[in-house]
Amino acid sequence: MRQLPERTVERLSQYRRVLLRLLSIKKEYIYSHELASLLHITAVQVRRDIMLIGHTGTLRLGYKIKDLVDLISTIIDTPGKRNLAIVGIGNLGQALINYIASNQDKIIPVAIFDVNEKKIGSTFHGVTCYSMDMMEEIVKKESITIALLTLPPQFAQSTANRLIEAGVKGIMNFTPTLLNLQGAFLEQYDMITSLEKVAYFSKPKFFVS
Repeated sequence: MRQLPERTVERLSQYRRVLLRLLSIKKEYIYSHELASLLHITAVQVRRDIMLIGHTGTLRLGYKIKDLVDLISTIIDTPGKRNLAIVGIGNLGQALINYIASNQDKIIPVAIFDVNEKKIGSTFHGVTCYSMDMMEEIVKKESITIALLTLPPQFAQSTANRLIEAGVKGIMNFTPTLLNLQGAFLEQYDMITSLEKVAYFSKPKFFVS
């Protein structure tokens, strides 16, 4: 199968989370319009995505949920597990490691890096915090391929460069700094822009009857 578009991969991940919840309450089949309604997208988009990965349902029953979950998993999951590092263990970093460790079994946090001497040597959700000076060594030793950046923005670019040089292949950037990367996939999460978008579209003028 050829490489899927980024937005398609995002939606497949969302489909799987919803479908797993439905499986947990013993639901066996789902129609495209039902899945679309749960995710606030169109049924056409759902059908297009599912056709793209080579799956079909039936007119009478729709999609068999377990089969669809299994197929999505084979496509978006990599064989085995992927090791992850978090750079910067402030409030956001701690929230992320707690959430990931509790909700993911394929992407495993194995290292934290920080400059705060009071945090170095401590463990957070069972993961050791190392000095930034040890970053390249630990990335190579632990075969870390994914990193989350939650450090001060002025250090984001130089830190990302070091991570890529050490072997990291994917970076999720939670800082407002726009990174310029070569040799790794970048996902930029701009919380302030998202918050301002919510604030804009929740203005009273948009809800006047």
